[in-house]
Amino acid sequence: MPNKVWLDSSRGGRGADAQGDRLVRLAGRFFRTLKLTNVELSLSLVSDDEIRELNALWRKKNKATDVLSFPAGDMPGPGRRPLGDVVISIDTARRAAKDFGSTLSDELDLYLAHGLLHLLGHDHHTKAAAREMEALEKQLLKRPSMLSRSDEL
Repeated sequence: MPNKVWLDSSRGGRGADAQGDRLVRLAGRFFRTLKLTNVELSLSLVSDDEIRELNALWRKKNKATDVLSFPAGDMPGPGRRPLGDVVISIDTARRAAKDFGSTLSDELDLYLAHGLLHLLGHDHHTKAAAREMEALEKQLLKRPSMLSRSDEL
């Protein structure tokens, strides 16, 4: 059974559909790089308002953020293994692109890689874990990672 990405770009506003289609293809490349088979991913592109609501509800942080990851539990029986949900704010990506002198596509790619790695159990709570996650982001993106521009290392 081939890998699958379920996309909802209906709440992302202007340009979300085209970016979403591109991110679905990129997720396929990430799956191949990470040697993931028989998996599925849910990807949502949303506004700052929507991601703020999710961040407040699930993380008790009443502010917009770039990307949220919600790992799926184990699914008994046959079929693809659900990895979980990655929710990306297009609004935050636009601001970050301007702030960091990158492009919207570059920011969204970065958020997808970061969110996917969180679903796979990686985090950046310790320096060692952050270095490992940063190396994987670089491997996926073939360029500097999200963590390389933060103070989390």
